[in-house]
Amino acid sequence: MQQPFAYRDNRMHAEDVPLDSIARRAGTPCFVYSSNAILGRYHAYDRAFGDAPHRICYAVKANGNLAILSLLAGAGAGFDIVSGGELFRVLRAGGAADKVVFAGVGKTAEEVEYALEHGIHSFSCESEAELSLIDALASRLGTKARVSLRVNPDVDAVTHPKISTGLREHKFGIDIQAAEEIYARARWHSHIQMEGVSCHIGSQLLRAGPLLAALDRVLALVDRLREKGIPIQELDLGGGLGIPYRPTDEAPSIEDYVAQVKNRVAGRNLTLLMEPGRSLVGEAGVLLSRVLYRKTNAGKEFVILDAAMNDLIRPSLYEAHHEILPVKRDPSRGTVKADVVGPVCETGDYLARDRELANVLPGDLVAISTAGAYGFVMSSNYNARPRAAEVMVAGDGWRIVRQRETFDDIIRGEMA
Repeated sequence: MQQPFAYRDNRMHAEDVPLDSIARRAGTPCFVYSSNAILGRYHAYDRAFGDAPHRICYAVKANGNLAILSLLAGAGAGFDIVSGGELFRVLRAGGAADKVVFAGVGKTAEEVEYALEHGIHSFSCESEAELSLIDALASRLGTKARVSLRVNPDVDAVTHPKISTGLREHKFGIDIQAAEEIYARARWHSHIQMEGVSCHIGSQLLRAGPLLAALDRVLALVDRLREKGIPIQELDLGGGLGIPYRPTDEAPSIEDYVAQVKNRVAGRNLTLLMEPGRSLVGEAGVLLSRVLYRKTNAGKEFVILDAAMNDLIRPSLYEAHHEILPVKRDPSRGTVKADVVGPVCETGDYLARDRELANVLPGDLVAISTAGAYGFVMSSNYNARPRAAEVMVAGDGWRIVRQRETFDDIIRGEMA
């Protein structure tokens, strides 16, 4: 698959568009996305399943920009949501409600009712109390809700603790040991159909082993439930495949992972759902930023950008690594070891620490790589900073898909 961001004559391009030309018109900081990269990853999942019954439901929480949702809806994708607001976004972008799966540990009555009214595909439930709520609301609306239990297989995802979700001590899901009894009791609910089993053990997994271990445990549960007459028809495996944030990272192959899943599920007559987020959009985006200053304190070098932790919080929140590359490459300048920081008034406002990077100077542009997932969606107005613009590239064309916020935007709704 062609890299969405690459150098040509020492200028970094997004597909066929030079990034510096985007910066001149859209300004910085600015998120830039490659539509071809997003579609390429979606089709890689879809093709890997072949004729096996399946649905690829994009995890909206990774990046909910309407242009990305519309792009994927047009390709036939379903959507995995975790809030009523995400359902609103999917519908506004032209997504089909009957391809939506609603997950999340704390759905409100208003959110459940909103989803039922629009006829979503199913709910992934995470407690018995939630089952009762959905049943009651479906009864009031005169409908039946399709439901999967999200089971917790107690598998260590071997990832950052803040994005691991599959152990017993986590808030997510229902202990797999208790699931059979809950499925049996759920038969008393007349307005829900218990047709599926769901699991998701975490995010940014660079080995498929934990995902496959979870699958084996969940398949054993499916077999036991069917033996008891519970007609399980769908298996939702969540997402979790990681991407290479560092040049030395090796991410699992989509094709190899799906082939192993299909091999394990063969002969069971199950429809498979997958909910990739990061692996669809992460590598498809960069955060474009401009160097404001260079500074030295007690022999320590700082590169100060116009992008900050409010634009990309992952380094501060997760100790995450993002490659930081010059938009115009000049090998004659050499490199510098520096902290890359932003203007926010926090010591925690950094994008890299003690990083060997190109010897960029004030006015230079840099591209902060693999920023397509959990970038803009986790951004904020901290320090009263307007949120960044977002741009979508397709071939040699591009357009702004979210205007940069203004000062007026960030006080909208407030009253003095």
